[in-house]
Amino acid sequence: MKNNKKIHSIRFEISVVFLAIMVGTFVICLFVNLFFMERFYIQNKREAIIAAYRSISNAIQNGDITSADFDEEISHICERYNIEMIVMDADSETVKAFSNNPELLGKILWENMINPSAGTEVIENRTVIDSGDDYTLQIDADRGTGRQYLEMWGIVGNGNLVLLRATMESIRDNVAISNTFMSYVAIIAIVIGSVVIVYISKKVTDPIKKLYLISDQMKQLNFEAKYTSDEPYKNEIDVLGQNMNELSETLETTIKELKNANVALKQDIAKKEQIDEMRKEFLSNVSHELKTPIALIQGYAEGLKEGVSDDEESRNFYCEVIMDEASKMNIMVKKLLTLNQLEFGNESANMERFDIVDMIKNYIKSASMLAKQKEATVKFDDYPPIFVWGDEFKIEEVLQNYYSNALNHIAGERIVEIKLVSKENHVRISVFNTGTPIPEESLPLIWDKFYKVDKARTRQYGGSGVGLSIVKAIMEGMGQAYGVINYDNGVEFYFELETK
Repeated sequence: MKNNKKIHSIRFEISVVFLAIMVGTFVICLFVNLFFMERFYIQNKREAIIAAYRSISNAIQNGDITSADFDEEISHICERYNIEMIVMDADSETVKAFSNNPELLGKILWENMINPSAGTEVIENRTVIDSGDDYTLQIDADRGTGRQYLEMWGIVGNGNLVLLRATMESIRDNVAISNTFMSYVAIIAIVIGSVVIVYISKKVTDPIKKLYLISDQMKQLNFEAKYTSDEPYKNEIDVLGQNMNELSETLETTIKELKNANVALKQDIAKKEQIDEMRKEFLSNVSHELKTPIALIQGYAEGLKEGVSDDEESRNFYCEVIMDEASKMNIMVKKLLTLNQLEFGNESANMERFDIVDMIKNYIKSASMLAKQKEATVKFDDYPPIFVWGDEFKIEEVLQNYYSNALNHIAGERIVEIKLVSKENHVRISVFNTGTPIPEESLPLIWDKFYKVDKARTRQYGGSGVGLSIVKAIMEGMGQAYGVINYDNGVEFYFELETK
């Protein structure tokens, strides 16, 4: 079904985000200029005036105020920071001046000396912002023009009077010019940046748009559309495009395989007759296995009915034989039903994570009576918990078949040993019993239904020849390994489970 939902352009979204970042950056810079640049300029001017005042004070203290080096230094400072200065001796004679109107500076200096400001109190348009033993830093307003000046004055050396001042108006003009210039730069940068962003976003999003169109074709099962790059170099988008090309080819191949599988499925239907033959063979084997116990039950039952023996002990023996054979038939039927469900896929594995060590311990404890009856010694070391993946109920059934098989064939030292061996992402569970090894020619056949290595002995303990077939069906259903190993003194059956 075609998707009719509106698609937002990623090119538009990228452009908007970058433009928003650019405009936001310039707005923040302009805000910082408006609110903090004037303070910065004033602080910078203040430090320059203080530096000049200290240079004059040191020169007066050292007697260098009339030297050429001092003239060059103080001229550089005053020109750079637009500072006016005047130095007068105790007789009000000008010693050094850097101003177009030294008389006015001298007058202002004497006015400060006669009527100084105190603290931050405003006196005659003067506000003190800093003061020391030999200086006063203040903001003063011109009486005529109303202009504000940053002034520093004091008495240094042997009564020399010093005054430095810088206009505040130039500071504000510089701030205004800087903000105006930044505004123009921001407008130009935004215009040029917009063009560049649109171009870059187009270069970035065009390959993405190609991928989108190709994916739309793939959705329609059209695998002819391929991604091609016009650029000589490769980036992540080009790699993604190549991967989509490979995915397209893989999907096409998979669909072809599915069509072939469909044909094979039709052929499998034709094998129904072969499956029916297998069922007939299964029923024949069952009939063969049940024929002997049924004949025994029938014979002993007829003997009881006809009163072959009036002896109570004989009658009890007959009844025990009938009950024993009926029990064997019951066990066989249950195992055959289990095997039938496993082989025909009627029972799926319920995969879960459980502690195999705990399960083995519990089973050994519950089956201790069987081991005691067989006079067997069961060995199982103290392992730490080992968690595995599998169908716990079916795995316990595998363990039960191995364990009962070991007890039924035990001989020699009469030892049954269960071991766990950890491998990479797997653990092998093995059940070993001392006794006679299995003949080599019988090893591949023991997993077949109704196969018995020693039919007389199997009959003696009531074996059906189905237990190992159930093990095979369970382990193959979970895709795990199983097998048997012969030793000189016995036989070891094993199976493996995943730990991750």
